[in-house]
Amino acid sequence: MNKIGFNVLAWSAEMSEALLPILDRLKKIGYDGAEFFVGGSPEESFKLVGKHCADIGLEVTTVTVLGPDENPISPNAHVREKSKERLRWVLDRAADLNSQVLCGPFHSAFATFASRAPIEDEYNWSAEVLHEMGDYAQKLGILLTPEALNRFECYLANTMEQLDYLLAKVNHPNVQAMFDTHHANMEEKKLGAAIELIAPRLGHFHISENDRGTPGSGHVNFDETFAALKKVDYSGWLTIEGFTRNDPAFANSIGVWRNFSEPWDMAENGYKLIRGMLDKHGF
Repeated sequence: MNKIGFNVLAWSAEMSEALLPILDRLKKIGYDGAEFFVGGSPEESFKLVGKHCADIGLEVTTVTVLGPDENPISPNAHVREKSKERLRWVLDRAADLNSQVLCGPFHSAFATFASRAPIEDEYNWSAEVLHEMGDYAQKLGILLTPEALNRFECYLANTMEQLDYLLAKVNHPNVQAMFDTHHANMEEKKLGAAIELIAPRLGHFHISENDRGTPGSGHVNFDETFAALKKVDYSGWLTIEGFTRNDPAFANSIGVWRNFSEPWDMAENGYKLIRGMLDKHGF
């Protein structure tokens, strides 16, 4: 049975007590889980938030990114080792939250470009890092799901075809694919065909509108999306990821310069959209 989650980045990238009433309300709406960004918050804050989620019966998934100084596809072996160190720390914090999944574009550094197309060495370097991290994550009970991003934020994996190529090299049962409808809306010819292509490796799914606002308020074809998910018998998380200006530092880092929707509009109406689509398509 699919579970429905909401990414609290709509409010903040920081882990703190300020998230607790937000989590309570998400649980009241009907969400099965919350997704958190694992960044630079104090270590103790992850345990605090994780305990609260456990206390109210809210499950957890997590997301992270890597910077240029910890790039898994750097030609510098020392930098690649730094990526492993960082991902081990991130996974330890995800474990503090009792996270089931760590998703995100950690196959390479976020918004870090080489002014050329990706090369085979970069796929091989990324695969080496992801395979080793797959072992580490598996011991913690966390599934790794690298994400394809749009061309303005990444060059190694923009499409499901590229992500599938990378994951074939990784060849690890604990490293699967993530699909995000926001990025796919820009990079894929057809959402349904892309979902079918990646289906054998699909481990996590973000429901995101074309502008990162409330799902259903833009032009992403969610009928096509859910029809394809039903066709491939996807049973994993359906997690809404939308962004706002509520956390200016985080918003600035990802180029969010205006509010697309208010967070609670995203949460309440996005939940209704997913529930409606699940019913409509016979999940």
